[in-house]
Amino acid sequence: MDTSVKNKIKSIVGQENYFDSFEDRLVYSYDGTPVIQQMPEAVVFPQDEEQISKILDLANNVKFNVVPRGAGTGLSGGSVPTENSIVIVMTKWNKILEIDEKNLTATVQPGVVTGVLQKEVEKLGLFYPPDPGSLNVCTIGGNVANNAGGLRGLKYGVTKNYVLGVEMILPDGKFLRTGGKNMKDVAGYNLRDFIVGSEGTLGIITKVLLKLIPKPTKSITILAYFDKLTDSAQAVSDIIAAKITPAMMEFLDNTTINCVEDYTKIGLPRNVEALLLIEVDGRGSEVKEDAETVKFILKKNKALAVREAFDEAQANILKTARRSAFSALARRMPTTILEDATVPRSELPVMIEKIVKASKMFDVMIGNFGHAGDGNLHPTALTDEREQKELDKAHRAFNYIFDEAVKLGGTITGEHGTGLAKKQFLEKVTGPVGLDMMMRIKKAIDVNNILNPGKIFSLAPKCEGALPKKREQIKNFNEQSSE
Repeated sequence: MDTSVKNKIKSIVGQENYFDSFEDRLVYSYDGTPVIQQMPEAVVFPQDEEQISKILDLANNVKFNVVPRGAGTGLSGGSVPTENSIVIVMTKWNKILEIDEKNLTATVQPGVVTGVLQKEVEKLGLFYPPDPGSLNVCTIGGNVANNAGGLRGLKYGVTKNYVLGVEMILPDGKFLRTGGKNMKDVAGYNLRDFIVGSEGTLGIITKVLLKLIPKPTKSITILAYFDKLTDSAQAVSDIIAAKITPAMMEFLDNTTINCVEDYTKIGLPRNVEALLLIEVDGRGSEVKEDAETVKFILKKNKALAVREAFDEAQANILKTARRSAFSALARRMPTTILEDATVPRSELPVMIEKIVKASKMFDVMIGNFGHAGDGNLHPTALTDEREQKELDKAHRAFNYIFDEAVKLGGTITGEHGTGLAKKQFLEKVTGPVGLDMMMRIKKAIDVNNILNPGKIFSLAPKCEGALPKKREQIKNFNEQSSE
């Protein structure tokens, strides 16, 4: 990027909000996705909407790319910079602007941490259900951009179910406000749902209006162990068939159980093949009735042991252990590739078997866990990116897993997004007509393709050339730069 362009950007945001040292750029050259990385030209922290608008206007005129970023916890490469790009970081936009108890809404800036919002609304007896595994770090803006899910998705849905309105700056620098506090609004196209899950390719989010609900007054957490993976999967299917909708129904396989136990040391048995963590919640006596039915179904499906958390503290320990699954697996090998193949709930037993088969067929260690209640599994390859042969085996295993998921009527991603990591698989799900429609929408809104280009799909060959380098390549680049 030309020095004169950098000076113009600096003049827009101020010297104190502009960073282009090697160290600063390195910090923002990757997100939570393994293997891929790319150095940006600069990193900026805009202070208001006008600054964002001016940066995007300049990007269109001079032709450089802009990559929006929150906490960088994404797992699809959505906030990894592209070639000739600057990163706009929104983490300082972290104010809860309003909690409206009359309308059960919260208005927040995009940098508000998800877990912080949850704690604040719960003080008022309210509830914001979406809870990604990284809820203590990830931000609302990133959740909206990726339509983040979480442990409670089975009963309460995902981020899109709680977004009432969005304010954002479009790629051409114009301001858009859509949605509001109305519980019904069918005026024109539903732009709000169109924006949720767009992965930063259609605009930079500056404000979000969220729906809240009353906080459940009672919950019961149940832990069950199984000697066979298929028995645990069948138990999930039977619970759903019994017309019970738990708040969460989480699955861990033996590899993941052992890694979590190494990490948390909470006394999980190491010799079982599968674990189910289930929570039922609500109001009144039906919570206890549902819990008893769930226990009966678990035992019917040959659960080795069924235990109920004796208080909220123990329940939180168990849920925290589940949320640590990715971190625990990441300690086993140098490289951890976490994916999220999703299938209809009725196909869960088959999909679990397919993942086991992929591990054996391609000789890859795969830990498997996920949101069993909504069919969203997280097969996680434990490998070493320094060994290309090992990395290739992991990629072949995931190719097989995604193919099998689609054959079962599933999808390539339930909550992580497409980003860079999965765009080559997108057409398997959308078909050529669906993919073409997405690309035409992007072209119409972002004429010069300057906002987060190359994510979800590539509009032109130049984007393919701008794919982030592997970390080994960036390391070589870094060493050369420091000489």
